[in-house]
Amino acid sequence: MDGIVSGLKGQADMVVGTNDTAPRVGSGRIAVLATPVMINLIEEAALAAVEHLLPEGMQSLGTELHVSHVAATPVGMGVTAEAELIGVDGRMLEFRVIARDAKDLIGEGTHKRVVVTADRFAARVREKMG
Repeated sequence: MDGIVSGLKGQADMVVGTNDTAPRVGSGRIAVLATPVMINLIEEAALAAVEHLLPEGMQSLGTELHVSHVAATPVGMGVTAEAELIGVDGRMLEFRVIARDAKDLIGEGTHKRVVVTADRFAARVREKMG
């Protein structure tokens, strides 16, 4: 994980569609970008910052998210999420994250991910299933 250093940045973009709205994902009744969809885009941005630098057989998993969702985004408007790696503590990665639409800052906060060995993680999941 030598290349995983503070300052790495990632970005993810989307255009809000009807399937991305609060009523469609069950998080509200008004047809605007759903908070869970914004969070998904934020995680995608964090992945874009580091995943391609991880050694073969390693991946990162989200463990913690502290994000505000402060402005609504209508269907048809673009959204960009950005993640900047601000801390590396062993296998733990911490990101500062923001999301913007064409008009406003719509969300911001922090996101933590842990780097795991994919095969060992999958084995633990299989064990949990019995």
